[in-house]
Amino acid sequence: MKNQVCSKCGEGTYSLGSGIKFDEWDELPAGFSNVATFMDTVVGPSDTRPDGCNNSSWIPRGNYIESNRDDCTVSLIYAVHLKKSGYVFFEYQYVDNNIFFEFFIQNDQCQEMDTTADKWVKLTDGGEWGSHSVMLKSGTNILYWRTTGILMGSKAVKPVLVKNITIEGVAYTSECFPCKPGTFSNKPGSFNCQVCPRNTYSEKGAKECIKCAEDSQFSEEGSSECVERPPCTTKDYFQIHTPCDGDGKTQIMYKWIEPKICREDLTDAIRLPPSGEKKDCPPCNPGFYNNGSSSCHPCPPGTFSDGTKECRPCPAGTEPALGFEYKWWNVLPGNMKTSCFNVGNSKCDGMNGWEVAGDHIQSGAGGSDNDYLILNLHIPGFKPPTSMTGAMGSELGRITFVFETLCSADCVLYFMVDINRKSTNVVESWGGTKEKQAYTHIIFKNATFTFTWAFQRTNQGQDNRRFINDMVKIYSITATNAVDGVASSCRACALGSEQSGSSCVPCPPGHYIEKETNQCKDCPPDTYLSIHQVYGKEACIPCGPGSRSTRDHSVCYSDCFFYHEKENQSLHYDFSNLSSVGSLMNGPSFTSKGTKYFHFFNISLCGHEGEKMALCTNNITDFTVKEMVAGSDDYTNLVGAFVCQSTIIPSESKGFRAALSSQSIILADTFLGVTIENTLQNINIKEDMFPVSPSRIPDVHFFYKSSTTATSCINGRSTAVKMRCNPTKLGAGMISVPSKCPAGTCDGCTFYFLWESAEACPLCTEHDFHEIEGACKRGLQETLYVWNEPKWCIKGISLPEKKLSTCETVDFWLKVGAGVGAFTAVLLVALTCYFWKKNQKLEYKYSKLVMTTNSKECELPAADSCAIMEGEDNEEEVVYSNKQSLLGKLKSLATKEKEDHFESVQLKSSRSPNI
Repeated sequence: MKNQVCSKCGEGTYSLGSGIKFDEWDELPAGFSNVATFMDTVVGPSDTRPDGCNNSSWIPRGNYIESNRDDCTVSLIYAVHLKKSGYVFFEYQYVDNNIFFEFFIQNDQCQEMDTTADKWVKLTDGGEWGSHSVMLKSGTNILYWRTTGILMGSKAVKPVLVKNITIEGVAYTSECFPCKPGTFSNKPGSFNCQVCPRNTYSEKGAKECIKCAEDSQFSEEGSSECVERPPCTTKDYFQIHTPCDGDGKTQIMYKWIEPKICREDLTDAIRLPPSGEKKDCPPCNPGFYNNGSSSCHPCPPGTFSDGTKECRPCPAGTEPALGFEYKWWNVLPGNMKTSCFNVGNSKCDGMNGWEVAGDHIQSGAGGSDNDYLILNLHIPGFKPPTSMTGAMGSELGRITFVFETLCSADCVLYFMVDINRKSTNVVESWGGTKEKQAYTHIIFKNATFTFTWAFQRTNQGQDNRRFINDMVKIYSITATNAVDGVASSCRACALGSEQSGSSCVPCPPGHYIEKETNQCKDCPPDTYLSIHQVYGKEACIPCGPGSRSTRDHSVCYSDCFFYHEKENQSLHYDFSNLSSVGSLMNGPSFTSKGTKYFHFFNISLCGHEGEKMALCTNNITDFTVKEMVAGSDDYTNLVGAFVCQSTIIPSESKGFRAALSSQSIILADTFLGVTIENTLQNINIKEDMFPVSPSRIPDVHFFYKSSTTATSCINGRSTAVKMRCNPTKLGAGMISVPSKCPAGTCDGCTFYFLWESAEACPLCTEHDFHEIEGACKRGLQETLYVWNEPKWCIKGISLPEKKLSTCETVDFWLKVGAGVGAFTAVLLVALTCYFWKKNQKLEYKYSKLVMTTNSKECELPAADSCAIMEGEDNEEEVVYSNKQSLLGKLKSLATKEKEDHFESVQLKSSRSPNI
């Protein structure tokens, strides 16, 4: 500073000239600070809540600094003043998409700068270090490294690691920085320090590294001290199988784990077991053969082998079933490789990540318990057999592996997929001890795939080998329809008129191979062709109820029309207006620390020729996917299905500037069928899951499933969508989930949705309206047609037009009725009087005749009428005390006349013959 001259730094020191570098993280360097936030509130020492974020911070770990593992938001902050424009550079590991990692810059007024538009840091592959740099403006810059974990279960997130933070553009340095322990600089004017090699160490500001005592001590690269070598144990060696010899034998060899850090000469130390024990070699894997040498070779094209016999050509009319099936592990297959990555960047590449062990391949030792042990399988592409053509979006192949994990700590096995070498995404993971089981991943796109199995014994920072016996075993790996694959068998193929130099002619899409003639036959309607079998009519699998197949018989789908017969009534449904993707965001829900999040669902109900229209994105800030399309080549962060789910963190939570989406999963990619019943193929909608429908119109149920299995769902995920007629919900209506299961599922495997809409009502028929007849006016009568209330139908037939019909007026009929009634009354009265009079006279004459006949005992001549007493008038009417009523007499008279009945009386004189 006195001479204003730049001078070289001495040995043991370094300088960046106009920059600063932070590569020591034994403690938080001066100028750095931690700020934890909880629901947009800065958490200070006064916060004593048990669920607060008091203890959340970035933690120094020696060579790097580690982020928090909980669901708090923690910022690592550093403020720097730049004399001129410069940049900030740092290295990082970011492997878990359950934690959000952002880096941004603010000025001294806490205003975000323009250079931080792309503040979201990209994920890195397991165990690898990535780098990130951002340009800085002159003046004060406040740097933020911010992380937020999303915990929706008991599983902790993988932390973000940051190291080697370099800032250029500060004032010219006036001092040199000493080399940190474990590094050295042996030349003046160094701009960095070199790392001490293995079995050496150095202190701060070292000019050279000091060797450890060769027999009793050791050290890793970049160590600041040497440590004593422990006695050797069983954890310090492993066994391998040698390649097969000419006699078909393999030798069991034992080797020390390198680098060897243990001593054999100490008390209680074990010796390396003797090597050389011979065992029979396992057979070659299917599709390979042994040509008399010590190794297995793939069968030539057009031939096949089960691994125990020589390769034979496929018979005429057949083709090889290409793929890979690895079930014997004497040597690592040619398209597989193994490696090791250490979290703290201490090298473990020279160690075996995975080791072959006869009938299985298992995880190796690694350098420490927190290393990632990597196994890669590379397949250049997938294509269906030549006897069938895969349709867009149909299954092209699948990869299946059988594994088990044996763990005493918090081990995790990751299964990751990389498409076209763009980015590696975790498909599934398993933690802790798992019994022997199989997992299948479906391939829908012909692309270059790299499948990765990564095993970590523990994610706690440590450099020892306490859990060396924790391991994962993979027994078999099978990939179907793999490009450049080998054949373990042959399948029949369709014969045609043009061979084109081949024994096989591809069948058209949707055709199977008839067993008797080996000819291509079209699958029956409403069936789909199995990807695993094209031989025989049974290869055409019937679609579920209410569904139909695509033209190429690749998949089944609903065409949005459904018919049901109920109580002699036909119900027709048309869900076409609901064929566009329906969305539902339910919640909010909260993690254990209070982070608010929502579940966002997309449902592609029907139509579109079976194309999966529901799209969900992962790890982006715009979850609406407005600019993404299903056919995009870059769909590593995009899942398409009939039903999918994303987890959304709203912008107001945790101080994020925009809503975040993560953990997008496929809930359903296979359509099963449509039915009125609430059960289909083991998927049951419980009656108490949703409120009972107020109408008598039955609900329609759409059933789906996922073709991939989840960790906790042995049979995979399934989805049921209940369509309910609700005339008040116009248009797209409303989608809801059960109140008992606010996340849409109660067990994590079966998801339930209720979709209410007027469009879910059946089509209107003639049973849905009635007619009303109006009054007859001026000889015309009007008939109107109105819908039954409430109206439980939509579209269908229209109401008939009102009709007019001729009619007679009411006054005319009243006059006619009155006239006929008066005539009838007069006639009845006249007849009644006539017959009554006549009947009285007959009775009187009859009584006189009887009296005359009985007068034979009288001494005197008979009077005119002995039936008349003195003083009585001689009338012709005789009245009896038991006289019938008028109505009774009419009935009697009518009865007598009808039956033509006459009464005969014998008349005898009572008089003396002498008189």
